[in-house]
Parts: sequence; C-alpha cells; structure tokens
Amino acid sequence: MIAPWEIDWRKRWQGHAPILLQPGSVTEVQTIVAAANRERVPLVPQGGNTSMVGGATPLPDGSAVILSLRRLNQVRSLDAEAGLAIAEAGVILADFHAAAAKAERRFPLTLGARGSATIGGLVSTNAGGTQVLRWGTMRGLVAGVEAVLADGSLFEGLSALKKDNRGYDINQLLVGAEGTLGIVTAATLRLAPAIAARAVAWVGVETPDAALRLLRRFEAAGDAVESFELLPAESLAAVLTHVSGTRAPLPSGHPWHVLVEAVTSDPDASNPTAFVERVLAAALSDGIATDATIAASEAQAEAFWRIRDSISDAERATGPAAQHDISVPIEAMPRFLIDAAKACDARFPGTRASGFGHLGDGNVHFHVRAPAGANRVTWLAEEAPSVTRFVDDLVVAAGGSISAEHGIGQMKLAELERLSSPSRMATLRAIKQAMDPEGILNPGKLLALAPQAMGE
Repeated sequence: MIAPWEIDWRKRWQGHAPILLQPGSVTEVQTIVAAANRERVPLVPQGGNTSMVGGATPLPDGSAVILSLRRLNQVRSLDAEAGLAIAEAGVILADFHAAAAKAERRFPLTLGARGSATIGGLVSTNAGGTQVLRWGTMRGLVAGVEAVLADGSLFEGLSALKKDNRGYDINQLLVGAEGTLGIVTAATLRLAPAIAARAVAWVGVETPDAALRLLRRFEAAGDAVESFELLPAESLAAVLTHVSGTRAPLPSGHPWHVLVEAVTSDPDASNPTAFVERVLAAALSDGIATDATIAASEAQAEAFWRIRDSISDAERATGPAAQHDISVPIEAMPRFLIDAAKACDARFPGTRASGFGHLGDGNVHFHVRAPAGANRVTWLAEEAPSVTRFVDDLVVAAGGSISAEHGIGQMKLAELERLSSPSRMATLRAIKQAMDPEGILNPGKLLALAPQAMGE
C-alpha cells in the first residue's frame, strides 16, 4: 500500500504513482535510474516525505514512479577526530544525531521533523532549522556528495577536500536541487564538538525591533549563541491551546517572545548560564527585554523547545492558513513583520497575519490565517493564492526571497517564475537540460515541466 507516500506531509498535494521502488544499494539505484532514463519513465525521489512544498509528492497523472531511498540507511563512517561522517540518504536525522553523540560529536542541524526527515532530503532541499545562526544551512555542513545522475552514472564526490578547483562545484549544485539534477545517495557531513553545557532562556519583549536589539547584545558579548527564535503571542497561544502538557514560560503575557540558546563545547569553560544571565540583566535594565527566565534543568529547556517545535502543528489546528517561508535582510525583518502583517490584515479582511522563526538569520515563517469559520479546502483553493502573491510581492519589495529553507517544490513554481529575472530562470533551465535532458528526475518540481515531459 503506497497511498501514504502519494500525499505530502501537509496534505496539500495528492499524487499518484503506479509503484514505489525501494532499492537497497547504490548499485540498485543506478540500475533503476538508467532504465528509467532509457524508457523515459519519470522518477520522484523520496526520503522521509516531510517536504513542506510538495517536493516529494508524485504528480496526479500517475506517470512517475516513487523512488524511496529509505533502505539506504547506513552511516558508512564517522571520524570523530576529523569531524566528518558519511551518511547514506535514508538515514533519519534523529538517528544521525544519536550516532554522532555516541562518538562524542554532534551534527549541528535540527528541526521539528528530525524523527522522520532523512539526510538525502535535507541535502536536496538545503534544509535550515534552528541552528543556522551559528552553523549555516545544510549547504554549509555538506563536505561532499554521492549521487546517481540522470543516465545512471555515479557522481563520486564524497572526498572532503578543502581545496578543489576542477571547475564547477557539482557537490554544491546538487545541494538544494530538490532531486531534479541527481539522486543523492550519500553525503559527507561536518560534525561539531559535543555540547558540554548549554543555557536556554525565554524572554518577553515588546516588539521585533527589541528582539533584534537583544540579538545584537548577545552577539557583541560573545559567540556562544547558537539559536535565536522569535515568536508572537498568537503562536504561543496556539501551542498552549492545542498541545497538551505545555505551559507559558513567563507568568504574564507579552506581545513577542524570544527563545535563545547559548552553548559551550569546552568542559573547562565557564557555564553559558552566567553569560546569558549577564546579557539579560543588562537588557532588562535597559528596557530591551520586559521579562526573562532561564531554564533551571534540561527538562525545562526541552519544554521551552517543545513550544517552538510545536508551532506548526498548533497553528494547523487553529484552521487553514497561507504559509510562507521567507527571508529578508536581517535589519529589515522587524519592520517587515509589523508592516506586512498590517498590510495583509487590511487587504484581506478577517484574516490574521504574523510571523515566527529564525530572526537571527533573517528567515521567518509568515502565516496568514483564514477568517474564522472559513472552509479549509475552499479558502486554500480560492483565497490563499491571492494572499500568497500579495505576501511575495512584499517580500521581493523588501529585497528578500520567497523561499528561505523549504525549497520550491510544487507549491512555489508559479511564483518563482513570476518573480524571478529571465536570466535566473534561463540559467536554471539550462542546468536542468544539461544534467537531465530526458526530464525524468522529479518532474514538476522547482521548474515547470518541460514540453517533452508533458508529451508535447
């Protein structure tokens, strides 16, 4: 039964595939891809099926075969001293975290779907998460890639070379390509030292601008801050209402909240709690922050993070929303959050807009919730597209990107085309045509279907 793999995680895209293939080796992947290329059978590579933009869902016409990489689930090697590991595409992120921890190292990328998201999918979407502030996106953590190309040949790029000037960087070309240029089968990943101690704080602030000022205070005081997440009161309220076992970290309400984590990997260094206390004391004294609490235990720290990780689930429970994964220049983000929300609320009466997420790297998830009582299916089909075009125009006007970490998939095809320069689109298409001339790799994702793929 392959029905669960024909629908996306958000249940927005429903496709059909005649069969799901689960190769158990790279050689089997090569055999499948070579045959598909020869017979011009489209393939949809799939890992944990956690795409937020329909990037791993087959198209409705049933022309494509799902190629699951879940059985390629081995950590081939882990060199703790070198800080490098080779993980196959089907390795689940949480399992990779555990493997690194066993070697007293860590992989510094995490996200809410870590229990199901796979390494191949994370590479192919250039995933972000909550630790980008210090460690960058997946692109910065990938030291090499192994991938099966459209003709079935194997690109062997796992060597973690510091210098390699042999022309175009094919490794990085495959990162974020959403499976449209090659099927990632393994990646060499950079590891970080294990955390010796951490401090997790929850802070109440009046405005996003105050939150940014607080971030700059932390950055000026040292380099210990690894995560800096911004949440509006609406998002916290949704979690407290719909996620059992959660409670407000602060005794009184605040318009905005910040979740900040500082860490040290040096067991002989001072505990980061003192660092966080010092910065927060000054921020409270100066009126940048209005209240704050530092987790007194690991359990409380995890409770704080559970609130942040539960926002998407909680907001789904509140009703339909047009969801946007956007980035703008960091200094422009506070004003964007306020002005864009006001503009959306005025343009679409009855809606409620707000953003939450990774303020430290200029990426937030900007959601415009439907009016109370709106029919989910009808509103998403008839009203949400207009909302999205309006929001995307605001993002572009602010010098930002309509896709910060989720990719393009099926969801943003039309908007990418509408808002990108002709030179960008021509370059993307030229690369796709050169690497996948038959158009078999994940058709209808990232780029619109080529005429030959549509049977014209």
